[in-house]
Amino acid sequence: MLFSGLGFHRVTSPAYTKSYSDCVFGGSLTWQRVLAVWLMVGIGAGIAEAQANTGDGKVTPPVLTSGNTTVTADTVLTPQQEKTLLEDEDQILHFVSKDTHLSLKDPVKCRFISREAVAAELRKKFDQDKGAKRMERSELVLKKFGLLDQSFKMRPFLLSLLTEQIAGFYDDKTKQMNLLDWVPIDEQKPVMAHELTHALQDQKVGLEKWGSQEIEGVARNVKEDNRHIANDDTDTAREAVLEGQAMVSFADYMLADAGHPDKTLKDAPQLAQQLESNAGDMSDSPVLARAPLVLQQSLLFPYTSGLAFEQNILVKKGTDRAFAGVLDAPPSSSFQIMTPDAYLRDQPVPLLKLPDIHPLLRKAGYVPYDVGVMGELDVRMTAELFGGEPLAKALAPEWAGGIYYAAQRKSATSAQKDTTASLALLYSSQWKNKDSARSFFEVFEQELPRQYDGLKRREADEDEKDEVEATERVYSTSEGDILLTLKDNTVWVSEGFDLALARKLRDAVDQANAPLGSGPVMQARTFHPDHDLVGGLVDTVSQFGVMKTILR
Repeated sequence: MLFSGLGFHRVTSPAYTKSYSDCVFGGSLTWQRVLAVWLMVGIGAGIAEAQANTGDGKVTPPVLTSGNTTVTADTVLTPQQEKTLLEDEDQILHFVSKDTHLSLKDPVKCRFISREAVAAELRKKFDQDKGAKRMERSELVLKKFGLLDQSFKMRPFLLSLLTEQIAGFYDDKTKQMNLLDWVPIDEQKPVMAHELTHALQDQKVGLEKWGSQEIEGVARNVKEDNRHIANDDTDTAREAVLEGQAMVSFADYMLADAGHPDKTLKDAPQLAQQLESNAGDMSDSPVLARAPLVLQQSLLFPYTSGLAFEQNILVKKGTDRAFAGVLDAPPSSSFQIMTPDAYLRDQPVPLLKLPDIHPLLRKAGYVPYDVGVMGELDVRMTAELFGGEPLAKALAPEWAGGIYYAAQRKSATSAQKDTTASLALLYSSQWKNKDSARSFFEVFEQELPRQYDGLKRREADEDEKDEVEATERVYSTSEGDILLTLKDNTVWVSEGFDLALARKLRDAVDQANAPLGSGPVMQARTFHPDHDLVGGLVDTVSQFGVMKTILR
Protein backbone atom coordinates (compact mmCIF):
# COMPACT_ATOMS: atom_id res chain seq x y z
CA MET A 1 0.00 0.00 0.00
CA LEU A 2 1.34 3.42 -0.94
CA PHE A 3 0.92 4.98 2.49
CA SER A 4 2.15 1.90 4.33
CA GLY A 5 5.36 3.00 5.90
CA LEU A 6 3.66 5.63 7.96
CA GLY A 7 1.31 3.65 10.18
CA PHE A 8 -0.58 5.31 12.97
CA HIS A 9 -0.90 2.47 15.48
CA ARG A 10 -2.67 2.19 18.79
CA VAL A 11 -2.92 5.75 20.14
CA THR A 12 -5.68 6.64 22.61
CA SER A 13 -7.07 9.82 24.09
CA PRO A 14 -10.20 9.90 26.24
CA ALA A 15 -12.73 12.49 27.14
CA TYR A 16 -15.47 12.17 29.67
CA THR A 17 -18.00 14.94 29.95
CA LYS A 18 -15.01 17.26 29.73
CA SER A 19 -13.05 18.16 26.62
CA TYR A 20 -9.91 16.24 25.87
CA SER A 21 -6.73 17.46 24.25
CA ASP A 22 -4.02 14.92 24.99
CA CYS A 23 -3.20 11.78 23.06
CA VAL A 24 -2.59 8.20 24.13
CA PHE A 25 0.13 5.93 22.93
CA GLY A 26 -1.43 2.62 22.20
CA GLY A 27 0.95 0.06 20.85
CA SER A 28 4.35 -1.28 21.50
CA LEU A 29 6.79 1.49 22.17
CA THR A 30 9.01 -0.19 19.68
CA TRP A 31 5.96 -0.34 17.42
CA GLN A 32 3.84 2.08 19.32
CA ARG A 33 0.32 2.54 18.07
CA VAL A 34 -0.93 6.07 17.55
CA LEU A 35 -4.67 6.59 17.88
CA ALA A 36 -6.38 9.76 16.75
CA VAL A 37 -7.53 11.56 19.86
CA TRP A 38 -10.25 13.85 18.58
CA LEU A 39 -12.59 10.92 17.89
CA MET A 40 -12.41 9.65 21.44
CA VAL A 41 -13.00 13.11 22.82
CA GLY A 42 -16.28 13.08 20.95
CA ILE A 43 -17.08 9.61 22.18
CA GLY A 44 -16.57 10.60 25.77
CA ALA A 45 -18.62 13.76 25.54
CA GLY A 46 -21.40 12.05 23.64
CA ILE A 47 -21.74 8.89 25.70
CA ALA A 48 -21.62 10.72 28.97
CA GLU A 49 -24.71 12.63 27.85
CA ALA A 50 -26.58 9.54 26.61
CA GLN A 51 -30.03 9.02 28.06
CA ALA A 52 -30.95 5.80 29.80
CA ASN A 53 -33.25 4.14 27.23
CA THR A 54 -35.73 5.03 24.54
CA GLY A 55 -39.16 3.52 24.36
CA ASP A 56 -37.97 0.61 22.24
CA GLY A 57 -35.29 -0.37 24.70
CA LYS A 58 -32.39 1.01 22.67
CA VAL A 59 -29.75 3.35 23.98
CA THR A 60 -30.38 6.88 22.76
CA PRO A 61 -27.54 7.70 20.34
CA PRO A 62 -25.57 10.53 21.95
CA VAL A 63 -25.16 13.87 20.22
CA LEU A 64 -21.47 14.56 19.93
CA THR A 65 -20.24 18.09 20.54
CA SER A 66 -16.73 19.47 20.48
CA GLY A 67 -16.82 21.89 23.36
CA ASN A 68 -13.67 23.47 24.64
CA THR A 69 -10.83 21.08 23.82
CA THR A 70 -7.77 23.22 24.43
CA VAL A 71 -5.31 22.52 27.23
CA THR A 72 -2.94 25.36 27.92
CA ALA A 73 -0.76 23.79 30.60
CA ASP A 74 -0.06 20.40 32.09
CA THR A 75 -1.42 19.58 35.53
CA VAL A 76 0.44 16.54 36.79
CA LEU A 77 -1.44 13.87 38.71
CA THR A 78 -0.73 13.58 42.42
CA PRO A 79 0.75 10.36 43.81
CA GLN A 80 -2.61 9.59 45.43
CA GLN A 81 -4.44 10.00 42.11
CA GLU A 82 -2.00 7.67 40.41
CA LYS A 83 -2.45 5.15 43.20
CA THR A 84 -6.24 5.29 42.83
CA LEU A 85 -6.04 4.66 39.09
CA LEU A 86 -3.64 1.76 39.50
CA GLU A 87 -6.05 0.21 41.99
CA ASP A 88 -8.79 0.42 39.35
CA GLU A 89 -6.74 -1.27 36.63
CA ASP A 90 -7.78 -4.81 37.53
CA GLN A 91 -11.47 -3.94 37.45
CA ILE A 92 -11.14 -2.25 34.04
CA LEU A 93 -9.11 -5.17 32.70
CA HIS A 94 -11.82 -7.63 33.72
CA PHE A 95 -14.46 -5.36 32.19
CA VAL A 96 -12.61 -5.37 28.87
CA SER A 97 -12.12 -9.14 28.99
CA LYS A 98 -15.86 -9.65 29.59
CA ASP A 99 -16.79 -7.08 26.95
CA THR A 100 -14.58 -8.60 24.22
CA HIS A 101 -14.63 -12.27 25.30
CA LEU A 102 -10.82 -12.17 25.02
CA SER A 103 -9.30 -14.33 27.74
CA LEU A 104 -7.25 -12.73 30.48
CA LYS A 105 -4.17 -14.93 30.83
CA ASP A 106 -1.78 -12.70 32.75
CA PRO A 107 -1.89 -9.47 34.75
CA VAL A 108 -0.85 -6.34 32.85
CA LYS A 109 1.84 -4.13 34.33
CA CYS A 110 1.11 -0.41 34.46
CA ARG A 111 3.10 2.72 35.18
CA PHE A 112 2.85 6.50 34.86
CA ILE A 113 5.40 8.45 32.85
CA SER A 114 6.00 12.15 32.21
CA ARG A 115 5.65 14.10 28.98
CA GLU A 116 9.42 14.57 28.84
CA ALA A 117 10.03 10.84 29.15
CA VAL A 118 7.54 10.09 26.40
CA ALA A 119 9.06 12.69 24.08
CA ALA A 120 12.55 11.29 24.63
CA GLU A 121 11.36 7.73 24.05
CA LEU A 122 9.49 8.84 20.96
CA ARG A 123 12.59 10.36 19.38
CA LYS A 124 14.63 7.29 20.25
CA LYS A 125 12.16 4.81 18.85
CA PHE A 126 11.51 6.93 15.80
CA ASP A 127 15.22 6.74 14.97
CA GLN A 128 15.40 2.98 15.54
CA ASP A 129 12.07 1.82 14.11
CA LYS A 130 12.30 -0.01 10.79
CA GLY A 131 8.90 1.37 9.83
CA ALA A 132 10.22 4.91 10.21
CA LYS A 133 13.08 4.09 7.86
CA ARG A 134 10.62 2.59 5.41
CA MET A 135 8.57 5.77 5.75
CA GLU A 136 11.50 7.87 4.53
CA ARG A 137 11.45 5.98 1.23
CA SER A 138 7.67 6.23 1.02
CA GLU A 139 7.88 10.00 1.47
CA LEU A 140 9.71 10.44 -1.83
CA VAL A 141 7.28 8.16 -3.67
CA LEU A 142 4.31 10.06 -2.22
CA LYS A 143 5.83 13.29 -3.49
CA LYS A 144 6.36 11.76 -6.93
CA PHE A 145 2.68 10.81 -7.01
CA GLY A 146 1.76 14.37 -6.05
CA LEU A 147 0.27 13.34 -2.72
CA LEU A 148 2.76 15.42 -0.70
CA ASP A 149 4.21 18.81 -1.58
CA GLN A 150 7.86 18.83 -2.58
CA SER A 151 8.75 21.09 0.37
CA PHE A 152 7.07 18.88 2.98
CA LYS A 153 9.43 17.24 5.50
CA MET A 154 7.90 14.11 6.98
CA ARG A 155 10.24 13.36 9.87
CA PRO A 156 10.17 16.70 11.75
CA PHE A 157 6.45 17.05 11.11
CA LEU A 158 5.64 13.62 12.51
CA LEU A 159 7.80 14.23 15.58
CA SER A 160 5.93 17.47 16.18
CA LEU A 161 2.58 15.80 15.54
CA LEU A 162 3.21 12.87 17.84
CA THR A 163 4.54 15.13 20.59
CA GLU A 164 1.30 17.12 20.37
CA GLN A 165 -0.89 14.03 20.37
CA ILE A 166 0.71 11.61 22.85
CA ALA A 167 -1.42 10.49 25.80
CA GLY A 168 -0.49 6.87 26.64
CA PHE A 169 0.50 3.49 25.16
CA TYR A 170 0.73 -0.26 25.60
CA ASP A 171 4.19 -1.68 24.95
CA ASP A 172 3.98 -5.15 23.44
CA LYS A 173 7.66 -5.81 24.12
CA THR A 174 7.57 -5.14 27.86
CA LYS A 175 3.87 -6.10 28.18
CA GLN A 176 3.27 -2.88 30.05
CA MET A 177 0.61 -0.19 29.84
CA ASN A 178 2.08 3.30 30.11
CA LEU A 179 -0.21 6.08 31.32
CA LEU A 180 0.69 9.74 31.04
CA ASP A 181 0.80 11.71 34.25
CA TRP A 182 -0.54 14.92 32.73
CA VAL A 183 -3.82 13.50 31.46
CA PRO A 184 -6.68 14.52 33.85
CA ILE A 185 -7.72 11.75 36.18
CA ASP A 186 -11.32 11.59 34.98
CA GLU A 187 -10.07 10.96 31.43
CA GLN A 188 -7.66 8.16 32.31
CA LYS A 189 -10.03 5.20 32.74
CA PRO A 190 -11.48 5.14 29.21
CA VAL A 191 -7.93 5.30 27.87
CA MET A 192 -7.06 2.35 30.08
CA ALA A 193 -9.97 0.40 28.59
CA HIS A 194 -8.65 1.12 25.10
CA GLU A 195 -5.05 0.19 25.91
CA LEU A 196 -5.97 -2.88 27.94
CA THR A 197 -7.79 -4.15 24.85
CA HIS A 198 -4.39 -4.13 23.13
CA ALA A 199 -2.97 -6.04 26.08
CA LEU A 200 -5.62 -8.78 25.66
CA GLN A 201 -5.06 -8.82 21.89
CA ASP A 202 -1.38 -9.29 22.64
CA GLN A 203 -2.12 -12.21 24.95
CA LYS A 204 -4.32 -13.73 22.26
CA VAL A 205 -2.09 -13.48 19.15
CA GLY A 206 1.24 -11.88 20.14
CA LEU A 207 1.12 -8.40 18.62
CA GLU A 208 4.85 -7.97 18.07
CA LYS A 209 4.77 -10.69 15.43
CA TRP A 210 1.11 -10.56 14.38
CA GLY A 211 1.20 -6.82 13.72
CA SER A 212 4.73 -6.41 12.37
CA GLN A 213 5.51 -8.90 9.65
CA GLU A 214 6.59 -6.44 7.00
CA ILE A 215 8.96 -7.78 4.37
CA GLU A 216 12.22 -5.93 4.92
CA GLY A 217 14.45 -4.46 2.25
CA VAL A 218 13.93 -3.45 -1.36
CA ALA A 219 12.65 -6.05 -3.81
CA ARG A 220 15.54 -6.95 -6.16
CA ASN A 221 13.92 -9.40 -8.58
CA VAL A 222 10.54 -10.37 -9.99
CA LYS A 223 9.91 -13.00 -7.31
CA GLU A 224 10.49 -10.48 -4.54
CA ASP A 225 8.41 -7.88 -6.41
CA ASN A 226 5.36 -10.10 -6.44
CA ARG A 227 5.91 -11.25 -2.87
CA HIS A 228 5.79 -7.61 -1.78
CA ILE A 229 2.67 -7.03 -3.88
CA ALA A 230 0.91 -10.12 -2.50
CA ASN A 231 1.64 -9.05 1.09
CA ASP A 232 1.16 -5.37 0.67
CA ASP A 233 -2.19 -4.21 2.04
CA THR A 234 -2.41 -6.50 5.05
CA ASP A 235 -0.65 -4.33 7.63
CA THR A 236 -3.18 -1.58 7.09
CA ALA A 237 -6.08 -4.02 7.50
CA ARG A 238 -4.66 -5.55 10.68
CA GLU A 239 -4.02 -2.16 12.23
CA ALA A 240 -7.65 -1.25 11.59
CA VAL A 241 -8.72 -4.45 13.36
CA LEU A 242 -6.62 -3.68 16.44
CA GLU A 243 -7.78 -0.09 16.72
CA GLY A 244 -11.36 -0.86 15.79
CA GLN A 245 -11.63 -3.44 18.56
CA ALA A 246 -10.05 -1.06 21.07
CA MET A 247 -12.51 1.65 20.06
CA VAL A 248 -15.40 -0.73 20.76
CA SER A 249 -14.04 -1.35 24.26
CA PHE A 250 -13.57 2.37 24.77
CA ALA A 251 -17.16 3.13 23.73
CA ASP A 252 -18.62 0.28 25.79
CA TYR A 253 -16.72 1.41 28.87
CA MET A 254 -18.02 4.94 28.39
CA LEU A 255 -21.57 3.62 28.07
CA ALA A 256 -21.17 1.64 31.28
CA ASP A 257 -19.67 4.62 33.08
CA ALA A 258 -22.59 6.76 31.91
CA GLY A 259 -25.02 4.41 33.65
CA HIS A 260 -25.68 1.81 30.94
CA PRO A 261 -23.73 -1.27 32.10
CA ASP A 262 -26.05 -3.60 30.17
CA LYS A 263 -25.64 -1.73 26.86
CA THR A 264 -22.85 -1.83 24.28
CA LEU A 265 -21.98 -0.26 20.96
CA LYS A 266 -23.97 -3.09 19.38
CA ASP A 267 -27.11 -1.50 20.84
CA ALA A 268 -26.31 1.95 19.40
CA PRO A 269 -25.38 1.41 15.74
CA GLN A 270 -25.66 5.12 14.97
CA LEU A 271 -22.88 5.92 17.40
CA ALA A 272 -20.07 4.73 15.14
CA GLN A 273 -21.29 6.96 12.33
CA GLN A 274 -21.49 9.93 14.69
CA LEU A 275 -17.97 9.27 15.90
CA GLU A 276 -16.64 9.09 12.36
CA SER A 277 -18.30 12.34 11.33
CA ASN A 278 -16.97 14.06 14.46
CA ALA A 279 -13.44 12.81 13.93
CA GLY A 280 -12.61 15.58 11.47
CA ASP A 281 -12.65 18.29 14.13
CA MET A 282 -9.03 19.30 14.67
CA SER A 283 -9.70 22.55 16.50
CA ASP A 284 -7.53 21.55 19.45
CA SER A 285 -4.81 19.94 17.33
CA PRO A 286 -3.03 22.73 15.44
CA VAL A 287 -0.23 20.51 14.14
CA LEU A 288 -2.63 17.90 12.84
CA ALA A 289 -4.80 20.63 11.31
CA ARG A 290 -1.80 21.64 9.18
CA ALA A 291 -1.08 18.08 8.09
CA PRO A 292 -1.50 17.06 4.46
CA LEU A 293 -4.74 15.26 3.65
CA VAL A 294 -3.05 11.89 3.21
CA LEU A 295 -1.49 12.18 6.66
CA GLN A 296 -4.76 13.16 8.33
CA GLN A 297 -6.69 10.36 6.65
CA SER A 298 -3.98 7.78 7.27
CA LEU A 299 -4.12 8.70 10.95
CA LEU A 300 -7.88 8.36 11.14
CA PHE A 301 -8.41 5.25 9.04
CA PRO A 302 -7.57 2.55 11.62
CA TYR A 303 -9.92 4.11 14.14
CA THR A 304 -12.89 5.32 12.11
CA SER A 305 -12.96 2.60 9.46
CA GLY A 306 -11.71 0.01 11.94
CA LEU A 307 -14.55 0.87 14.31
CA ALA A 308 -17.13 0.69 11.50
CA PHE A 309 -15.73 -2.69 10.41
CA GLU A 310 -15.80 -4.14 13.93
CA GLN A 311 -19.28 -2.84 14.64
CA ASN A 312 -20.52 -4.43 11.42
CA ILE A 313 -19.10 -7.81 12.42
CA LEU A 314 -20.34 -7.37 15.98
CA VAL A 315 -23.93 -6.71 14.90
CA LYS A 316 -24.08 -9.46 12.30
CA LYS A 317 -21.96 -12.20 13.90
CA GLY A 318 -21.61 -11.44 17.59
CA THR A 319 -18.78 -10.75 20.01
CA ASP A 320 -16.73 -13.92 19.56
CA ARG A 321 -16.50 -13.46 15.80
CA ALA A 322 -15.85 -9.72 16.05
CA PHE A 323 -12.91 -10.13 18.44
CA ALA A 324 -11.24 -13.55 18.69
CA GLY A 325 -12.59 -14.63 15.31
CA VAL A 326 -11.21 -11.60 13.47
CA LEU A 327 -7.85 -11.88 15.23
CA ASP A 328 -7.60 -15.56 14.20
CA ALA A 329 -8.69 -14.84 10.62
CA PRO A 330 -7.91 -11.16 9.94
CA PRO A 331 -8.95 -9.23 6.82
CA SER A 332 -6.30 -9.00 4.14
CA SER A 333 -6.81 -5.53 2.69
CA SER A 334 -8.20 -2.04 3.16
CA PHE A 335 -10.89 -3.13 0.67
CA GLN A 336 -12.18 -5.71 3.16
CA ILE A 337 -12.05 -3.19 6.01
CA MET A 338 -14.04 -0.69 3.96
CA THR A 339 -16.40 -3.45 2.74
CA PRO A 340 -17.05 -5.74 5.75
CA ASP A 341 -19.48 -7.92 3.80
CA ALA A 342 -16.64 -8.79 1.41
CA TYR A 343 -14.66 -10.01 4.42
CA LEU A 344 -17.59 -12.05 5.71
CA ARG A 345 -18.04 -13.63 2.28
CA ASP A 346 -14.29 -14.28 2.11
CA GLN A 347 -14.39 -12.39 -1.18
CA PRO A 348 -10.98 -12.39 -2.86
CA VAL A 349 -9.27 -9.12 -3.70
CA PRO A 350 -7.92 -8.64 -7.24
CA LEU A 351 -4.17 -9.12 -7.32
CA LEU A 352 -2.27 -7.71 -10.26
CA LYS A 353 1.06 -9.27 -11.19
CA LEU A 354 4.29 -7.55 -12.10
CA PRO A 355 6.35 -9.19 -14.87
CA ASP A 356 10.14 -9.23 -14.83
CA ILE A 357 10.90 -5.64 -15.73
CA HIS A 358 14.34 -5.65 -14.12
CA PRO A 359 16.30 -6.28 -17.36
CA LEU A 360 14.60 -3.28 -19.00
CA LEU A 361 15.29 -1.08 -15.99
CA ARG A 362 18.93 -2.14 -15.63
CA LYS A 363 19.57 -1.46 -19.31
CA ALA A 364 18.06 2.00 -18.91
CA GLY A 365 20.21 2.76 -15.84
CA TYR A 366 17.69 2.30 -13.02
CA VAL A 367 17.84 0.44 -9.71
CA PRO A 368 14.81 -0.78 -7.67
CA TYR A 369 13.41 1.67 -5.13
CA ASP A 370 9.89 0.63 -4.08
CA VAL A 371 7.02 -1.64 -5.14
CA GLY A 372 3.56 -2.23 -3.75
CA VAL A 373 -0.20 -2.19 -4.04
CA MET A 374 -2.30 0.89 -4.73
CA GLY A 375 -5.24 -0.24 -2.59
CA GLU A 376 -8.75 1.08 -2.16
CA LEU A 377 -7.69 3.37 0.68
CA ASP A 378 -4.88 4.78 -1.49
CA VAL A 379 -7.34 5.39 -4.31
CA ARG A 380 -9.83 7.08 -2.00
CA MET A 381 -7.20 9.49 -0.66
CA THR A 382 -5.73 10.17 -4.10
CA ALA A 383 -9.15 10.85 -5.62
CA GLU A 384 -10.13 13.16 -2.74
CA LEU A 385 -6.91 15.14 -2.95
CA PHE A 386 -7.08 15.46 -6.73
CA GLY A 387 -10.84 15.74 -7.27
CA GLY A 388 -12.65 16.29 -3.97
CA GLU A 389 -14.53 14.16 -1.44
CA PRO A 390 -17.66 13.42 -3.55
CA LEU A 391 -15.53 12.00 -6.34
CA ALA A 392 -13.49 9.95 -3.87
CA LYS A 393 -16.61 8.42 -2.31
CA ALA A 394 -17.94 7.51 -5.74
CA LEU A 395 -14.68 6.15 -7.19
CA ALA A 396 -13.16 4.18 -4.32
CA PRO A 397 -15.78 1.37 -4.32
CA GLU A 398 -15.19 0.92 -8.07
CA TRP A 399 -11.50 0.10 -7.58
CA ALA A 400 -10.58 -3.39 -8.82
CA GLY A 401 -6.83 -3.65 -8.27
CA GLY A 402 -3.65 -1.64 -8.64
CA ILE A 403 0.14 -1.84 -8.40
CA TYR A 404 2.98 0.66 -8.55
CA TYR A 405 6.74 0.42 -9.03
CA ALA A 406 9.36 3.10 -8.38
CA ALA A 407 12.92 3.01 -9.67
CA GLN A 408 15.83 5.38 -9.06
CA ARG A 409 18.43 6.53 -11.53
CA LYS A 410 21.68 4.76 -10.79
CA SER A 411 23.63 7.84 -11.87
CA ALA A 412 21.90 10.11 -9.34
CA THR A 413 24.22 11.88 -6.90
CA SER A 414 23.65 11.72 -3.15
CA ALA A 415 21.92 15.09 -3.24
CA GLN A 416 19.79 14.12 -6.23
CA LYS A 417 18.64 10.92 -4.51
CA ASP A 418 16.71 13.04 -2.05
CA THR A 419 14.62 14.55 -4.85
CA THR A 420 11.78 13.21 -6.98
CA ALA A 421 13.82 14.01 -10.08
CA SER A 422 15.87 10.88 -9.34
CA LEU A 423 12.76 8.68 -9.38
CA ALA A 424 10.62 7.22 -12.14
CA LEU A 425 7.43 5.33 -11.43
CA LEU A 426 4.77 3.26 -13.10
CA TYR A 427 1.24 2.69 -11.86
CA SER A 428 -1.40 0.38 -13.28
CA SER A 429 -4.95 0.38 -11.91
CA GLN A 430 -8.03 -1.61 -12.85
CA TRP A 431 -11.64 -0.58 -12.36
CA LYS A 432 -15.02 -2.31 -12.29
CA ASN A 433 -16.31 -0.28 -15.25
CA LYS A 434 -15.08 1.98 -18.04
CA ASP A 435 -16.72 5.13 -16.67
CA SER A 436 -14.85 4.85 -13.37
CA ALA A 437 -11.59 4.20 -15.19
CA ARG A 438 -12.12 7.31 -17.32
CA SER A 439 -12.99 9.44 -14.29
CA PHE A 440 -9.78 8.43 -12.52
CA PHE A 441 -7.77 8.98 -15.72
CA GLU A 442 -9.16 12.49 -16.09
CA VAL A 443 -8.70 13.56 -12.49
CA PHE A 444 -5.13 12.21 -12.49
CA GLU A 445 -4.35 14.15 -15.66
CA GLN A 446 -5.90 17.36 -14.33
CA GLU A 447 -3.55 17.26 -11.33
CA LEU A 448 -0.32 17.14 -13.36
CA PRO A 449 0.10 20.94 -13.74
CA ARG A 450 0.22 21.27 -9.97
CA GLN A 451 2.91 18.60 -9.72
CA TYR A 452 5.24 19.73 -12.48
CA ASP A 453 6.47 23.19 -13.42
CA GLY A 454 6.79 23.65 -17.16
CA LEU A 455 4.48 20.74 -17.97
CA LYS A 456 4.00 20.57 -21.73
CA ARG A 457 1.74 18.25 -23.65
CA ARG A 458 3.24 16.98 -26.86
CA GLU A 459 2.17 15.10 -29.93
CA ALA A 460 3.62 11.68 -30.66
CA ASP A 461 6.55 11.40 -33.00
CA GLU A 462 5.78 10.28 -36.54
CA ASP A 463 7.14 6.76 -35.99
CA GLU A 464 5.04 6.42 -32.84
CA LYS A 465 1.65 7.49 -34.22
CA ASP A 466 0.64 3.98 -35.16
CA GLU A 467 1.05 2.92 -31.55
CA VAL A 468 -0.88 5.85 -30.06
CA GLU A 469 -4.40 5.23 -28.87
CA ALA A 470 -7.07 7.95 -28.69
CA THR A 471 -6.91 7.76 -24.90
CA GLU A 472 -3.16 8.26 -24.59
CA ARG A 473 -1.54 11.45 -23.29
CA VAL A 474 2.15 12.31 -23.48
CA TYR A 475 3.78 15.17 -21.58
CA SER A 476 7.28 16.55 -21.16
CA THR A 477 8.55 17.75 -17.78
CA SER A 478 11.85 18.70 -16.17
CA GLU A 479 11.80 15.23 -14.54
CA GLY A 480 11.24 13.27 -17.73
CA ASP A 481 8.33 12.06 -19.84
CA ILE A 482 4.82 11.35 -18.58
CA LEU A 483 2.62 8.76 -20.27
CA LEU A 484 -1.06 8.31 -19.40
CA THR A 485 -3.10 5.60 -21.06
CA LEU A 486 -6.76 4.63 -20.73
CA LYS A 487 -7.70 1.26 -22.21
CA ASP A 488 -11.02 -0.32 -21.36
CA ASN A 489 -11.06 -0.66 -17.54
CA THR A 490 -7.34 -0.02 -17.06
CA VAL A 491 -5.51 3.25 -16.34
CA TRP A 492 -1.75 3.33 -16.88
CA VAL A 493 0.56 6.03 -15.52
CA SER A 494 4.29 6.42 -16.12
CA GLU A 495 6.21 9.38 -14.71
CA GLY A 496 9.91 9.90 -15.36
CA PHE A 497 10.65 7.01 -17.74
CA ASP A 498 11.34 8.02 -21.33
CA LEU A 499 8.42 7.39 -23.65
CA ALA A 500 9.83 4.34 -25.41
CA LEU A 501 10.67 2.59 -22.13
CA ALA A 502 7.31 3.59 -20.63
CA ARG A 503 5.47 1.91 -23.50
CA LYS A 504 7.53 -1.25 -23.15
CA LEU A 505 6.81 -1.37 -19.42
CA ARG A 506 3.10 -0.75 -20.00
CA ASP A 507 2.84 -3.51 -22.57
CA ALA A 508 4.72 -5.96 -20.35
CA VAL A 509 2.44 -5.29 -17.36
CA ASP A 510 -0.70 -5.51 -19.51
CA GLN A 511 0.39 -8.87 -20.93
CA ALA A 512 1.15 -10.23 -17.46
CA ASN A 513 -2.36 -9.58 -16.20
CA ALA A 514 -5.39 -11.51 -17.34
CA PRO A 515 -8.67 -9.69 -18.07
CA LEU A 516 -10.52 -8.42 -15.02
CA GLY A 517 -12.23 -11.26 -13.20
CA SER A 518 -10.17 -14.10 -14.59
CA GLY A 519 -6.71 -13.36 -13.23
CA PRO A 520 -5.11 -14.40 -9.93
CA VAL A 521 -6.72 -13.14 -6.76
CA MET A 522 -5.42 -12.30 -3.32
CA GLN A 523 -7.14 -14.56 -0.80
CA ALA A 524 -7.61 -13.47 2.79
CA ARG A 525 -5.38 -14.98 5.47
CA THR A 526 -2.93 -16.61 3.07
CA PHE A 527 0.04 -14.29 3.41
CA HIS A 528 1.99 -12.06 5.75
CA PRO A 529 1.59 -8.29 5.67
CA ASP A 530 3.98 -5.87 4.00
CA HIS A 531 2.94 -2.39 2.87
CA ASP A 532 0.79 -0.52 0.44
CA LEU A 533 1.21 3.05 -0.75
CA VAL A 534 -0.57 4.81 2.10
CA GLY A 535 -0.32 1.95 4.53
CA GLY A 536 3.17 2.95 5.51
CA LEU A 537 1.71 6.14 6.86
CA VAL A 538 -1.02 4.20 8.55
CA ASP A 539 1.40 1.71 10.07
CA THR A 540 4.29 3.88 11.17
CA VAL A 541 2.35 6.59 12.97
CA SER A 542 -0.16 4.20 14.45
CA GLN A 543 2.71 2.26 15.94
CA PHE A 544 3.49 5.24 18.15
CA GLY A 545 0.35 5.25 20.27
CA VAL A 546 -3.19 6.64 20.46
CA MET A 547 -3.83 10.17 19.28
CA LYS A 548 -6.08 12.55 21.11
CA THR A 549 -7.87 13.66 17.97
CA ILE A 550 -9.53 10.24 17.66
CA LEU A 551 -11.02 10.48 21.11
CA ARG A 552 -13.26 13.44 20.47
